[in-house]
Amino acid sequence: MRELPWQVIAVLGPTATGKSAFAIRLADELGRRGLGTELISADALQAYRGFDVGTAKPGPRARIRVRHHLIDVLEPHQAFSAGEFARRARAAVEEIEGRGRLPLLVGGGGFYLRALFEGLAPVPPVPSGVRAGLRRELRSAGLDGLFKELRSVDPESAANLSAGDTQRILRALEVVRFTGRTLSSWHCEGSEPALDRRIRKVGLTLPRALLYDAIKARAGRMLERGWLAEVRRLRDAGGVACGRSWHELPASQAIGYRQFADHLDGKLTLEQALEDTIRATRRYAKRQETWFRRETDVCWIDVSRPETVERALERIVAVLAPARSAAAPA
Repeated sequence: MRELPWQVIAVLGPTATGKSAFAIRLADELGRRGLGTELISADALQAYRGFDVGTAKPGPRARIRVRHHLIDVLEPHQAFSAGEFARRARAAVEEIEGRGRLPLLVGGGGFYLRALFEGLAPVPPVPSGVRAGLRRELRSAGLDGLFKELRSVDPESAANLSAGDTQRILRALEVVRFTGRTLSSWHCEGSEPALDRRIRKVGLTLPRALLYDAIKARAGRMLERGWLAEVRRLRDAGGVACGRSWHELPASQAIGYRQFADHLDGKLTLEQALEDTIRATRRYAKRQETWFRRETDVCWIDVSRPETVERALERIVAVLAPARSAAAPA
């Protein structure tokens, strides 16, 4: 096999821009030219079993067409950190390369991708008393005040978190309170090894108004496809395997899942839960845009222009798997 100019393709960008569909189409085009590919999900929630509709998880047919990694590898009560993602993703890259195939990283988890591309520093263990103190503050004063504190002391970490992401907000705050340094500053040291590969970053984007429309339309489609029933099933099951309630599970605070669980608990009407989900997703997409714009060497594609998408696909395929010449044997 000839040496490729890029050893990994990363398809990144805000939610609802069609990253999975683009990656699968790219995989199909490369496959027709004889270059096999496999996908690695960089979406934290797609790693959880049962979180299917609300994460736009690739369905069985897509996963038969192209092999996927880091999907359905965790139970809802298990934590999934950026460091754990990076370790698993590096192992998947090596496994895919061992089969003579090209890894395609796909997802909007900016912090997860940075952990893989640039590495992470090992953060000193935080005493349980610090964590317990934050939990008491959470119960007494709520999450909003803690998130406001995080935005003040570690704006870089806060920029990539949802306002309802209890687990990661508390994690970032406990590190600051114990070490006196931000989580983002620890990660900048990069002593957790980075992925040492030639990476081509392809970013998908949409004009803001079209992106917001796409988010609203997708949320409605997900609801029609059974998102509420999925949340009900997950909420009722809770943390049976570990003796914890739904609200204590790391994945329960994800956008949409939290809002629809609140509806099932009688705190919101269905219309309010849907609108809150759309607003939270739009805020998250805006943070993703800000995060990814700081990434270097990204080839950005405006997916609202089909001709631009076609040209981008053609260029990537031409570089990675050029067509055989007429004189070449079949």
